[in-house]
Amino acid sequence: MERQYQRGMIQDDSMKYEHMKHSGELPIVGVNTFLPRDAAAAQTPREIELTRASEEEKQGCLERLADFQARHAAAAPEALEKLKQAALAGGNIFSELMDAVEHASLGQITHALYEVGGEYRRNV
Repeated sequence: MERQYQRGMIQDDSMKYEHMKHSGELPIVGVNTFLPRDAAAAQTPREIELTRASEEEKQGCLERLADFQARHAAAAPEALEKLKQAALAGGNIFSELMDAVEHASLGQITHALYEVGGEYRRNV
C-alpha cells in the first residue's frame, strides 16, 4: 500500500489497454472499427425502413406453432415437469431445458419457469 503497487498496476494496465485500442490491435466495434469513411457521414442520421410481417406471415407462424404443439402434446407435459423439478431443486436446468425445447414452445417453457420462480422484480 505504501508503495502504491496496486495503483501502479492499474495505471499500467489502463495504459496498455488504451494503446491497444488506439493502435487497432484491440478492435472495438463502433469505436475503432467499422466506422464511416468520413466524419460527415458519421454525423448524418440515416433513415431506416422497418420491415413488418404481413398478416399471412403472422398467421403462418401461428399455424406452425399450433401444429408443433399438437405433434408434441403427449411429450411436452413430461418435459416441462422435468424442467420445473430441476429448477425447484436449484440445480443446473440446462440439460432439461435442451430436452424441453424439442417438445415445448418458448411460451410453454416460459410459463413453466414462471410457475416455479415467479416474476423477476428488480430491487430499487
